[in-house]
Amino acid sequence: MSFNAYLLRCADVSYYAGHTDDLTRRLGQHQSGECGGYTATRLPVALVWSQEFVTREEALAAEQQIKGWSRAKKEALMVGDWGRISVLAKKSFVKKGGE
Repeated sequence: MSFNAYLLRCADVSYYAGHTDDLTRRLGQHQSGECGGYTATRLPVALVWSQEFVTREEALAAEQQIKGWSRAKKEALMVGDWGRISVLAKKSFVKKGGE
């Protein structure tokens, strides 16, 4: 069995990060509003990124990490721009450290 972390773009142009062991089923649940919560009031949603992991723990860790990211970092992730993610991470670290 494999697990996925994923990122959805909602109708209000916000992003939602989650993880699942059945990406197709979970996307259907989000689209139908069955998941409730955040995405149910922001339909329709579109899958903009996903990554497969061996364990649920890895997928959950990725989800939690992404939830803490800025919009710019999420958008860099969607296009696979790891250089931009690195730059944004350094800016975030310097900003937090310089406060």
